Amino acid sequence: MDAIAMDHVNLRIPAAGRDRAVEFYGEKLGFEIELEDAFDAGDRPFFAVRLTPQSVLHLWPDPEFEPPQKQNFDHVAIHLDASIEAIREDLAAAGVESVDDREVFGAMGTARSVYVQDPFGYLVELKARHSSVSDG
Repeated sequence: MDAIAMDHVNLRIPAAGRDRAVEFYGEKLGFEIELEDAFDAGDRPFFAVRLTPQSVLHLWPDPEFEPPQKQNFDHVAIHLDASIEAIREDLAAAGVESVDDREVFGAMGTARSVYVQDPFGYLVELKARHSSVSDG
């Protein structure tokens, strides 16, 4: 199989969590929120957070939502086109506290990442432009 990119990740959220999700992902992190009208009309059971032209997070309000546990979910990583300083500044301006800040190896190489927690317990890694690529 020849994969092109990750298309989407589904994340369950509390049934009444939509407003908190829109505030966190849309207003604080600055991502575009999509499919809200279709969700409101009952045409889709989820709405989306547009990360890149090719990738989204699908957020599924669920009355049986249970917060993620370390044994079944660790985090989702989002590679940003920004320096680590710019990411830290944007988070501080939005009032979002980081829970970790360190060098991380990933698909695009090694770069500094800041980790934040969304309102539902999901850990979100915000990864700066890569600083080096390794064969590691």
